[in-house]
Amino acid sequence: MPSLSEPKQHRHHLGSSRSIRNLLERRWLVVVLALALTGLGAAITGLLFTGGINLLRDWRLNLLDEHQLPAWVVLPALGSFGGFLSGWLVTNLAPAAGGAGITHIMGFLRHKTVPMGLRVGLVKLVAGIIAIGSGFPLGPEGPAVQMGGSVAWQMSRWLRAPVAFRRVIVAAGGGAGIAAVFSAPIGGFIYAIEELLHSARPVVLLLVIITTFSADTLADVLGFLGLNPGGGGLTSASGFQLEREYTPLVKFLPIDLVYLIALGAVVGVLAELYCRYVLTMQRKGNHWFGDRLILRMTICGLVLGCVYAALPDAFHNPSELKHQIADGKADIGLALASFVVLFFSTGLAAGSGAPGGLFMPMLTLGGAIGLACGIWVEALTGHVPTTYVFAGMGAFVAGCSRTPISAMFLAFALTKDLLILKPILVACLMSFVVARLFNPHSIYERQMGMELNSEGRMEQRLNRHRRPFTPPQPPQNPTGESS
Repeated sequence: MPSLSEPKQHRHHLGSSRSIRNLLERRWLVVVLALALTGLGAAITGLLFTGGINLLRDWRLNLLDEHQLPAWVVLPALGSFGGFLSGWLVTNLAPAAGGAGITHIMGFLRHKTVPMGLRVGLVKLVAGIIAIGSGFPLGPEGPAVQMGGSVAWQMSRWLRAPVAFRRVIVAAGGGAGIAAVFSAPIGGFIYAIEELLHSARPVVLLLVIITTFSADTLADVLGFLGLNPGGGGLTSASGFQLEREYTPLVKFLPIDLVYLIALGAVVGVLAELYCRYVLTMQRKGNHWFGDRLILRMTICGLVLGCVYAALPDAFHNPSELKHQIADGKADIGLALASFVVLFFSTGLAAGSGAPGGLFMPMLTLGGAIGLACGIWVEALTGHVPTTYVFAGMGAFVAGCSRTPISAMFLAFALTKDLLILKPILVACLMSFVVARLFNPHSIYERQMGMELNSEGRMEQRLNRHRRPFTPPQPPQNPTGESS
């Protein structure tokens, strides 16, 4: 499709802004309801997703630790069964629920034919919980983006909102999903603007920021009510509190700029290698298995289970591994091993078409390489920035997603320390620049065509097997005429 010329783009943006402003003036109650329901829907689905994953993960670890069942039996069995069940749900109920999820929202916002709605969101929720909970080393953020966007699309349909507003609220719902999962409303807001909408119109910024911040606030409230045990920053004694997942000692010296630029360059190269590896695995999977997603995910779950069964116990819980890296408690051997294992295993899982995201693995990968580089640099020079781990996290996300500002705020959300913003931004910008030298497009832009084409074929095959709805014939009177 040819791109619009600059004058036409300008007129299109003016028309969209005007239609949204008219909607705000004439049907402000519809806008308020749509934003509130989208924020609430994103918060509920995000909490259900993370809660379901944690529940299955704890049960899997309980089989290994308390029941002392052998890992070489439990992990391959759960991985293959989880892959089979998740693949069956996606194939037979909603093919658009497969994959990372971000590519589907991007495709919709670029006017491609992408199935949306609550059905896709619900299948994504259940299939994603099963896949990730059974051992696929993926994260909840990609599905959260798709679920938030699907909820937003459904709300706008029910409220009969105009098309221009529908696109904005779908992007806002995607950002709200990130805000609810990461407890990062600024990160979700920036991601919706930077990656999904590519727009800075004031009315759009207002709608998106209200949706993402409401989703984060409602997630805290739901956590306080017990829907997300252990989550949220709301307490009965002191109200909302600023909870920090990690509290590193942050010092930013002028010499640190050189170290952070060097780290960003290294991470940018590794991030591009990771993007190419994931895309290669997807192409190979499409070539070997075609659209047989069930077989593909079953074999992938079996392989992943066998790999992790052969690894030490530290690798059986990705969340605990991330905590060790972020706290700086892992030695250089564990940091490098974590990077290598997650590099190849998450690429394999993403290439299988499993419903899961890559942001969380990217954060762990970046933190691992930041920790390893920090240990090396300190041994060679005697000095290393205290922010190397979190700068590596943000830089890896920026190098893969080509969104340095969003990556900075996602890494910042882990510490919520304003002093860490500058060093993270330096590494993110350097990684972004280096990665763009190899390819200007993000991993999601390069995935979009493959995923949408494959899922389109699956959707067509599924529709052929569905019986078309035939309306009942009207009753006839004795003369044989319709009454």
